[in-house]
Amino acid sequence: MRRSTSGSSDDALKFIPGMDQRTNDERRQDTAPGREARPAIGPAGKPQAVVERPRRRRRMVLVITALIIAVIIGAVTWWFNASGYETTDDAFIDARTVSISSQINAAIVDVPVTDNQLVEPGAILVRLDDRDYKAQFDQAAAQVDQAKANLTTVDAQVTAQQARIDQAAKQAAESQAALAFAEQQEQRYTALVKQGAVTQEQAQQYASGLLQARANYAGAQANAIATEKQLPVLQAQRLQAQAQWEQVTAAKEQAAANLSRTMITAPVGGRVARLTATKGNYAGVGQALLMFVPRDVWVTANFKETQLRTVRPGASVDIRIDAFPDSIFKGHVDSIQPGSGTAFSLLPAENATGNFVKIVQRIPVKIVFDQPPDILLGPGMSVVPTVKTQ
Repeated sequence: MRRSTSGSSDDALKFIPGMDQRTNDERRQDTAPGREARPAIGPAGKPQAVVERPRRRRRMVLVITALIIAVIIGAVTWWFNASGYETTDDAFIDARTVSISSQINAAIVDVPVTDNQLVEPGAILVRLDDRDYKAQFDQAAAQVDQAKANLTTVDAQVTAQQARIDQAAKQAAESQAALAFAEQQEQRYTALVKQGAVTQEQAQQYASGLLQARANYAGAQANAIATEKQLPVLQAQRLQAQAQWEQVTAAKEQAAANLSRTMITAPVGGRVARLTATKGNYAGVGQALLMFVPRDVWVTANFKETQLRTVRPGASVDIRIDAFPDSIFKGHVDSIQPGSGTAFSLLPAENATGNFVKIVQRIPVKIVFDQPPDILLGPGMSVVPTVKTQ
């Protein structure tokens, strides 16, 4: 049985039960008084929908393209920035802490500082009983004065002996001149006796005077030699007195050093830590009384060896301290340790024995602050440094 295809929608709706009734109701509602008619859906509305669809697609494509470009730019920027920095969280504040101990045996009479106190260089940290050491210093000073007096006495003796030597030399010269005259007289009178001009007695008298002049000259020479040889003896005594003076002077300096050690002072500016000294206790030699933390602190950052390819001394560093998370401190790389941390440990690794497992080593890098931070920093505080390598 064939149906005519000329009937369009109305004929098709007839085959759907109840559809004709709903269609009539909708038509009546659309044509009801005071109600705007709905736009017709049909061939007249198709061009507008066809135009809007490509526009929406183009907008979506542009938005997606812009997002992709922004992501690519952001990724490239991040890569360039990230590749120019090296950071690690294996870092901490470091300082050369000083263990303040006693260098003498004495009782503690005063401790004018307290825990965590900031002190200036030369400030008194601990006072020890100085009475015994002051007595030793006074005794050493008296010995120095005595040795100095002995040295002065020997110097005077040397000077006097030098004058005696000069006097003996002059006496010897005088005796030599008298001997020469006596020889001339003896020769003259001997010749006169032969001529009969003088008596034999007179000739013998001058001959005796010659012998006496020779004896006087010999005695003067012996005296000059003895006087001159006495000078080295006095010079040796002076050296002995000089050595004694130097010995007691050294003892005096030692006593002065021990006396000064009764006042324990701060070597540099810093803070007192782990104070154990108490007034009334007895301090022995080498006994630690307190720990001292200097103001000069820096950052020791343990970078992996693979991170140090582009890290060089002088590179700028941003320093973040865990205790002050809202602040960034500026610094620079001071130096890089020539060796890994394990190489300088108490028990360094020995890779020539046992099974070897390769592990990336850590290299300590010293980072100093450009400006000393005006905050309380102490050894061991956690730090996150970021080194700019480009």
